[in-house]
Amino acid sequence: MSERPATPFARLGRLLRGRGGAAGALVALLLAVALVGPLVAPHGYDVQELDRRLEAPSGAHWLGLDELGRDVLSRLLVGARVSVAVGLAVVGLAGTFGTLLGALAGAVGGRADTTLMRIIDIFLAFPGILLAIALVAVLGPALEHVVLALVAIGWVSYARLARGQVLQLREQEFVLAARAAGVPLARLVRVHLLPNVLPVVLVQASLGLAGAILAEASLSFLGLGIQAPTPSWGAMINAGRSHLLDAPHLTVVPGLAIVVSVLALNFLGDALVDRLDPRRRQR
Repeated sequence: MSERPATPFARLGRLLRGRGGAAGALVALLLAVALVGPLVAPHGYDVQELDRRLEAPSGAHWLGLDELGRDVLSRLLVGARVSVAVGLAVVGLAGTFGTLLGALAGAVGGRADTTLMRIIDIFLAFPGILLAIALVAVLGPALEHVVLALVAIGWVSYARLARGQVLQLREQEFVLAARAAGVPLARLVRVHLLPNVLPVVLVQASLGLAGAILAEASLSFLGLGIQAPTPSWGAMINAGRSHLLDAPHLTVVPGLAIVVSVLALNFLGDALVDRLDPRRRQR
């Protein structure tokens, strides 16, 4: 009797089994919090109780109140949606654009490939976060400008990765056969090259999501991200800096949220590399 093909859920379970399971569970929890967290927040994120400002965690407010008497837990949950939304938008836009551009350049070769690499070299000559700060400073502090700035610096890694993979794949027999058969370039990239590039791009996307969350928090910490009263983890840390001694929960809570989220995504990326790279699986 032939075995039934594995369902997508079964394949995903095998992929995350082992040390990647805990990271996958944390990432799933992060996505769930971002999706439903604001709906189940115990208080309004902008509701103020000025007479109870800087109150420590209690039964009424599990994570305490901030400097304006706002519930920290509710603001943390709403901030999770902001961080995840920015991360997914950046990964989706930068990953799509960079992967397509890199795959096309690698497949075409010649002057197009050389031009792309020189553009990438220019971007890599400057620290990415400094370019993002400069772009947001010019465009103005706003969530859409943060996404645009992070996409502008984030596509480079995907383009380099896709190009490198395509340079290896285009010498494979199945690609040479497709070219000999006269397959158009667009179909060659879409059918023969991209499906073999996507597993590696998936790993980069998990790492890119962690980087985007951290970059958004950094920009918000500097006052260049989403503006008040909408909460952001980075802005919450910045607001709590002046209360490190009398209300440390204002910085510790959002700081831990960022650390756990970034570490979980990085561990998930490592697990994906171990699973998708046959050489590392055999170690």
